[in-house]
Formats: sequence, C-alpha cells, structure tokens
Amino acid sequence: TTPSGAATAQEKIKHVVVIMQENRSFDSYFGTYPGANGIPMSNGEPTVCSPNPKTNECVKPFHDPSDETQGGPHAAGSAVADINGGKMDGFVATASKEKTGCEDDQTPDCGFGGAEGVMGWHDAREIPNYWTYAQQFVLQDAMFEPTSSWSLPQHLFMVSGWSATCSANGDPSSCVNENQNPTSIERISTDRRAKILTDWIAGKREKAPDPNAAWTDLTYLMHKRNVSWGYYVSDGNEPDCRDDNENECIPHKQNASTPGIWNPLPYFTTVRVDGELDNIQTHDKFLKAAKSGDLPNVSWVIPDGAHSEHPPSKISAGQTYVTDVVNAVMSGPDWESTAIFLTWDDWGGLYDHVTPPVVDINGYGLRVPGIVISPYAKQGYIDHQTLSHDAYLKFIEDVFLGGSRLDPATDGRPDPRPTVRENVPVLGDLMNDFDFSQAPRKPVILSSSPTPGPASQ
Repeated sequence: TTPSGAATAQEKIKHVVVIMQENRSFDSYFGTYPGANGIPMSNGEPTVCSPNPKTNECVKPFHDPSDETQGGPHAAGSAVADINGGKMDGFVATASKEKTGCEDDQTPDCGFGGAEGVMGWHDAREIPNYWTYAQQFVLQDAMFEPTSSWSLPQHLFMVSGWSATCSANGDPSSCVNENQNPTSIERISTDRRAKILTDWIAGKREKAPDPNAAWTDLTYLMHKRNVSWGYYVSDGNEPDCRDDNENECIPHKQNASTPGIWNPLPYFTTVRVDGELDNIQTHDKFLKAAKSGDLPNVSWVIPDGAHSEHPPSKISAGQTYVTDVVNAVMSGPDWESTAIFLTWDDWGGLYDHVTPPVVDINGYGLRVPGIVISPYAKQGYIDHQTLSHDAYLKFIEDVFLGGSRLDPATDGRPDPRPTVRENVPVLGDLMNDFDFSQAPRKPVILSSSPTPGPASQ
C-alpha cells in the first residue's frame, strides 16, 4: 500500500539528489538564523558556553569570519563527551585533548589554542548561498546525524540505515552492530582497496573483498523494483582522516573506482551480486546527466576533501561546489521533477546546543544542517520536525518503492539490525516540506562565487 501523502509525491518527484557535505553542526552554520532553534541568546549575547578546563573560563559561541576553521574530534566517544549527559558543554574540553606534544598552547590547531574554535559560528557573511537556499526553500532545524559517530558510519547509514561489521562472506546474519569501526574500511590501504574492486570487476570472485558489508542496503530494494541510482564521487583526497580523532592526517586518494570511507557501496554484497558497481561514477557524470535530463531516480553526490567543508578545508570551496551541483540540476530538464536534500554528515566536533534524542544504541548523533531544495519545496519554511538522515531513506522508499522498508521481517534479506530506522516513531516525514499543489517554483540560480551577505540580526 502507498504510504499516506506519498501518492502525489510519486506523481511529481522522479529524482532525488542527496548532497552530503562534511562536519558542520547546525549551530555552526544556522545558529543565528531567524526563526530557527539556534544558539540561546539574551539581548544579542549567547547564554550558553563550554568550559575550557585549563583556563577555567566558559567559552561562549562567537562569530567566526574565517574561511578555514578547526573542528574537533568526532568519534563515538567524542560525541558522548560533547553531549556530556545532556549538558551539551563538552566541546572545548574534548577539542583540547585532540593534540598532544605541543610546544605551547597557542600553536594553531594545537591543544587549547585551537580548542575554543569549536564554538565559532558563521552566517550569511561566510555562507550567503546556504542562507539563501534556507530563505528560498526549506531549512530543517532538528536534523540529527543517524548515529553518534564519524564519517564512515554516517555514510553506511545513508545507504543502508545501519553500520555493522560482518564475519561471514555475503551473509547478512553474520553482521553485528558497530558504529565506530565498521567493515574495517579505514584499515585498508588505498592501493589494496583499488585492487579489490579491480578484481571484482574482472570477475575474480573466489575471495570475498575485505571488508565485507554483507547486510542489506537500499540499492537491494531499488534493484528489485528497477529504481535507477547513481553514486557520484569526486576525484581527490578523502575528506576525513582514517583516525577520526584527528583533523590532520596523510591524505588518502578517493575516486569512483576506489572503495573508501566516503565510497562504501562497492563493499556491499548486494551491489556486487546485482552487477551495479558501474552505478558508482565520477562527479562529471552527474553534471552531464543533470544537463541532459538523464538523472537516475536516486543520486548521492559526494565531494572530495578540498570541497567537503571538513575542517580545515575552505568553507567557500564547499559552498561553490554545492552551488555548482544545485545550479546544474536547476538548469537541466529534470529540475521540475527533482527533490534535492542537502546536509552534512556529522557535527565535526563543532558546538551545538540541542541534546539529541535517543532512539537506539546508535543514536541519534548530534544536530547537523538540513536543507530541502525543490520546485515543490515550501518557501522560507523552517521544519521543526525531529529528523535524521534516515528520513531520506524513508522518503525514497515511499516515493519509489511503495513504502517498502529495510526491515528484516519483510525485505527478503534479513540482517540483525537493532532498529528499522525508517519506522522510528520520533522520525518526522519529509513530505511535510513540500507543497505539491503549488506551481513548480522557478530555479534560483546563484553565483558560485557570491558576495558576502548581511550579518545576523
């Protein structure tokens, strides 16, 4: 049966594009956005702070005009420390432990010198296009990362609703929950990963690739229903460190032919068995498909490190990259039938004041920005529903799969995931962000190099 409200969406939406950037909390980008659940203020001054254990000062959020900022640790343990039992005040203390062996505390990105930067926020002066998208379309101020951890688990949740590690080749029942070091992807060299995929493409399948993502992902359901998809990976360096407690590390190469932290689908049994490795493509293929009107039903668009906004990558470079992606869709024939979901994968150690809901042993994690861009998106709407990236799975399933879920009881490929995330009662519905009765909105083409906007009021 078609889920309530989905029938009209099925008529209007033929393409979903998920743009996943890196490592920004909601308060760091929209903490002063009018009408949003932002940084608590009184007379224009923040009423919240995070203690610096060395100076015994409590550091308040502050406007940070920098294009390059420093984040903090963002592993599972870091999330617990930042949340601090719901006090939401552990950010500076956690970041201060990131580096050791510093000559002095004021060395950039070293010890306490860089720690207070996690309290910085930006507004339209630094991210004018993001604020324009929020003003013209929908801003979600209760979007949480699905698991309280770093990039790799987030990207596994993005395509499968779970993060696990599996002991038996291709056997979903052998998988166990793991939201810190899933699938061992981060422990395999780039060259080894490239050879694994090359061997698979060449048909050398006598040995399972290691790591082994054997649980069930969304592409399995889409393949059964002939729903087309593409996962578009930018060439460059991986956005995140293999050691997610560090912000600086030896760069590892990333491209569509190399499985990795931000490109985990090649490790899924279903993707290989279904013969869909070729759906993992280069970024230019997405731009070409957008221009020609050949977008698949579902696209995931993944940046490289330089354009990811992962601290210390330039915020402006990430905004330009995202603007180019959105402009490409808006300028193409598929705009009138597309929903773009723009978000950031995790909080990156940056301050946020909202305590995440607890839905199961994995999360939710901390709050991140979420924006909906579509000709049917409500204009200037702030969505206060509790959401996570699981809502993207739910929307895709409702629009393209008749409401089928990644549910071990019904999907035909049972795994022992602790929760059917799309059915969690607290999870809101992205359908509320659309008005399908309105005439399709015209594109809002923005400059890739915008001038700074005004300061927050």
